[in-house]
Amino acid sequence: MRPSSFLLVISILSAFVLPSLCDTENVTVDIEGATTIANTDRSFVCVTLDWWPAEKCNYGMCPWYQSSVLNLDLKNPILKNAIKAFNQPPLRVRIGGSLQDQIVYKVGKNHPKCEKLKLVKGALFDFSAGCLNMCRWKKLNKLFQDSGAVVTFGLNALYGRSQLKNDTLWEGSWNSSNARDFINHTISKGYNVDSWEFGNEISGDGVAAKVDVKQYSQDLIVLKALIDDLYKDKKKPMLLAPGGFFDQDWFAKMLQNSGPNVVDAVTHHIYNLGPGGSKELFGKMQDPFFLSQIAQTFKNAEETVKDFGPWSSAWIGEAGGAFNSGGPESGTFVDSFWYLDQLGMASKFNHKAYCRQALIGGNYALLDTQTFIPNPDYYSALLWHRLIGRRVLQATHQSSPYLRTYAHCGRDQNSITLVLINLSNSTAFNVSVQNDMNLYPPELKTNSATLGGQREVYHLTPKDGNLTSHYVLLNGKLLNVSSTGEIPQISPTITEASAPLRITPSSIVFVKFRNITAPACADREN
Repeated sequence: MRPSSFLLVISILSAFVLPSLCDTENVTVDIEGATTIANTDRSFVCVTLDWWPAEKCNYGMCPWYQSSVLNLDLKNPILKNAIKAFNQPPLRVRIGGSLQDQIVYKVGKNHPKCEKLKLVKGALFDFSAGCLNMCRWKKLNKLFQDSGAVVTFGLNALYGRSQLKNDTLWEGSWNSSNARDFINHTISKGYNVDSWEFGNEISGDGVAAKVDVKQYSQDLIVLKALIDDLYKDKKKPMLLAPGGFFDQDWFAKMLQNSGPNVVDAVTHHIYNLGPGGSKELFGKMQDPFFLSQIAQTFKNAEETVKDFGPWSSAWIGEAGGAFNSGGPESGTFVDSFWYLDQLGMASKFNHKAYCRQALIGGNYALLDTQTFIPNPDYYSALLWHRLIGRRVLQATHQSSPYLRTYAHCGRDQNSITLVLINLSNSTAFNVSVQNDMNLYPPELKTNSATLGGQREVYHLTPKDGNLTSHYVLLNGKLLNVSSTGEIPQISPTITEASAPLRITPSSIVFVKFRNITAPACADREN
C-alpha cells in the first residue's frame, strides 16, 4: 500500500569554492509535500515605520535622519514603489515603536497639547511627548492607499497613567479618550486600519516602562469594547497585544485575564543578535548554532497562544536583529542570512506575521535612510513575499548545519518553493533534484527518478563578493532602482527541474518548482 506522505528529495553535492580544492559531499533534503506543518497569514511579510527623530543616537551613530513617521518624505517615488511592489497580496505596514506610548493625537474638542518630540534628559527614552496631527495622518493614509498597504497602528497605552517614583512601573487605568477620538476620526475619513496594537514594550519587565498585567488586561477589554462600539456594522479591525518581549507567564496571564476573543493576535519582539554596537554581530549572522537558539522562544510563544488563547495567533510584532537601531552590518547582504532564517523559523512555529524593523530608519532599514535605495534585505523580503505561500512544509537534511533549508507551498497552484541559505564561506553546493514518492525506505532510495517540469531559480549574492555590501546580485545581475525610482524586475533563471544547480558559498537561493504533484499544494493560495 502506498504511504500517504509525499517526499520531494533534493540531492546536494557540496564543493569548495576553488575548483582545484573541490571536495564533494552528498546531501539529501527531504520535503514532505503531503501535509502542512504550519500556516502563515497571506500578508506574512510586514515592515515597520517608527517615530524616532534624527536626534536618536547610539554607539556614536545617528542613523535615523528624516525617517520618522512625523517627517518622512512621503512623496519620494522609491518609497511608494517599494511598498507597491509587494502587491498582491499587499504588504503589511506597522506604525509603532519605542516612542508610540508618548505620542498623542491632535483630534477632538479637548485634545492634548500638541508638541514636537524633543530630547529631554531623564524623560522616557530621553524624549518628550510628541504629537500626530490629522494633516499628517491624512498624508500617511494617502501613501498607504496609493501603494495598497495593509496598516497596523500602535496606540499610546500609557496615556492617563502615572509613573511611580524611582520605578519603571506605570499605575492607573488607561485613559481611552484620545484614542477614541483618533479611531473615530480614522473611521470617518474612510482610512483602512487593519489592526490596532496596544502599547509597545510595556509588558513583562518592560524596556523603559511597564504596566501590571491585570491592569493591562482590563484596559484591553476597554479597548476591545471601544473598537466594537465605533466600528458597529463595519468590518472590525483586529486587536493586537502586547507588543513586547516574550515573557511566558505575563503573556499567559494577559490572555487569561482579558478572556476569549479580546486579543486577536499576540505580538512579541525579537532582537536576538544583541546590541547594534557589538563586534560579534557579523559572526552571529553566519553562525547556525547561534541562529538556532531563538527557536525555543518561537516554540514557547506558539504553545502559550495555543494553551491560553486559542482564539488568537502569534505574530512577530517587531524584529530588527540588533537593537538600538542595529549595527553597520544590519543594512548589508550578510543580514539576509539572519533575516530569511528568521522568516523561515517563525513560519514553522505558526507565526502569522513577521514585522521587520524598519522599512526605513536606523541601520537595519530595508531602504537606505538617506537615499531610499533598497538594501539587500528589501529584495529578500520581496522574494519571500512573492514566492512563498501560506502553507509550511517540512524540510530536513542530515548534512552540514551551515545549510539552512525552508520549504512552503508556492503562491501558485501545484508549486513548491524551497529556500536554501548557505552560511558557509568555503563550501558550494551543486544541487540535483529527484522526485521520490516515498515508495521505498531510506536505505533503498535511488537517484533514478528525476523530477520533471521546470523550476525558477533566484540566486542572491553580494556585489563584488563583499558580505557587507549594500548591493545584491540576482542571478549575477545587479538589482537597483531606475532613474525614476522604479523597483527592478525580479526575473528568475528558468531551467528543467532535473538540471544541476550550484549554490556558491555565502549565498541564498530561492527555488520554485512548477507543476509539482504535492497534495498539500494542490490548490492556489488565497
